[in-house]
Amino acid sequence: MFGSADLNAIVQRGPPMKPARSVVSSASAQASSSAQPPLGSSVDRRRWMQWTGATLGLAASSHGIASSAKAAENIDPNRPLNLAVIGIANRGASNVAGVQSQNLTALCDVDENYLKDASKRFPKAKLYRDYREMLREENDLDGVVISTPDHHHAPATIRAIEKGLHVYCEKPLTHTVAEARAIRMAAKEAGVVTQMGTQIHAGANYRRVVEMIQDGVIGNVTRVHVWVGKGWGATELPEPQGEAPSNVDWDLWLGPAPKIAYTPGLHPASWRRYRAYGAGTLGDMGCHYVDLPFWALGLHLPSSIVADGPPPSDDYCPTGLKVRYHFDATDKHDELDLTWYDGDRSPKELEGISVPGSGVLFVGDKGMMIATYGNYTLLPKDKFADFKPAAPRIADSVGHHMEWMQAIRGQGTPLCQFDYSGPLTETVLLGTVAHQCGRELKFNASEMVCTGDEQATSLLSKTYREGWSVDAAAAANV
Repeated sequence: MFGSADLNAIVQRGPPMKPARSVVSSASAQASSSAQPPLGSSVDRRRWMQWTGATLGLAASSHGIASSAKAAENIDPNRPLNLAVIGIANRGASNVAGVQSQNLTALCDVDENYLKDASKRFPKAKLYRDYREMLREENDLDGVVISTPDHHHAPATIRAIEKGLHVYCEKPLTHTVAEARAIRMAAKEAGVVTQMGTQIHAGANYRRVVEMIQDGVIGNVTRVHVWVGKGWGATELPEPQGEAPSNVDWDLWLGPAPKIAYTPGLHPASWRRYRAYGAGTLGDMGCHYVDLPFWALGLHLPSSIVADGPPPSDDYCPTGLKVRYHFDATDKHDELDLTWYDGDRSPKELEGISVPGSGVLFVGDKGMMIATYGNYTLLPKDKFADFKPAAPRIADSVGHHMEWMQAIRGQGTPLCQFDYSGPLTETVLLGTVAHQCGRELKFNASEMVCTGDEQATSLLSKTYREGWSVDAAAAANV
């Protein structure tokens, strides 16, 4: 079995933590839990499996969190689930609404104003600012819902998994490619029920599109275009401005990211535009739109990725990307390319046809299909004028949150469990890595490396501030 050094090497082999301008002290810049040498191409699937076993073996003491795993058969069917929500405003508010039929035992947010508002609605819930403290102290939880900025997803998720808790985590599942692999394997080993929060996956239209693509209505699909007119991007870093408001615990908001002075605007929403916290439009919206072809075609991980757009930055996420993912043929699909466009690169016309502001275009050898969240169109229209789809066979969703909650009780399997949403997140984030590198990447999925490209491989992961590691041993008793 592998110990903490191997885990460190896998998940935290990224470039050294980069200070943001001069506002980061040298001590803070060095505050990383990773002191291990970079991981090379010798890491294969066997080592990943060994690492996962080691990770879960350390779980009882890793973060000072005692395991309280509850198998479905041990949960009293007559009581509500005991759930905690980490990040309770904005997207988090929707997640609170999605699980409020259960017993909300604990609520956690770095913003005291959000906690005060929530306490009026859930007076019995215990309130926390730091989810690490919450997970140490709350021993009667069944599951956790995570709605934080992206850079907190993996640190919160791995701690919940180590406690044996079922996890619902917002998209994208993680902030880095390596984190997505790590928590997927940890969740599988722990046997917890998981769901990534890409709520459109529960929509009826996505189900009908999946059925038709899998039925071969447009034949063998060889090209897919995915585009989003939205633009979560930036062209420079915002300026730090003094002290944080008294209601915001700025150090906790930064969490695993480099320590910088308070910077207005990052909290509560604009963090998506900056690499230390988010992944731009592709990271924010990719898991929604790439989800449809991923599901319909049974995609897993691309073999090569190339991207172009504005000049890359280590600090902010430009908008206007075009990313081509190449997927080798499998028993589920032919060899194919999937091309992503966002912001001002979003096309008004593709394959000779006008397209809506956001959507997916499947190109098959017998026709094409445009799909959005709520509609689909088969092309050419005259060919499919009399087409009638087969009777639905994918059952309607009971609701994205309810899928997860029912599965905790042993009823069904969430469709966006980490075994599915982990590779989806890896794929999406590989596009951001390709843009940062500015060249075609050859991705060796089993070894978790970009072949012959040390820079790209280093960008699959990152380092963490002390106390926030995804490493099960380095953050012991923190």
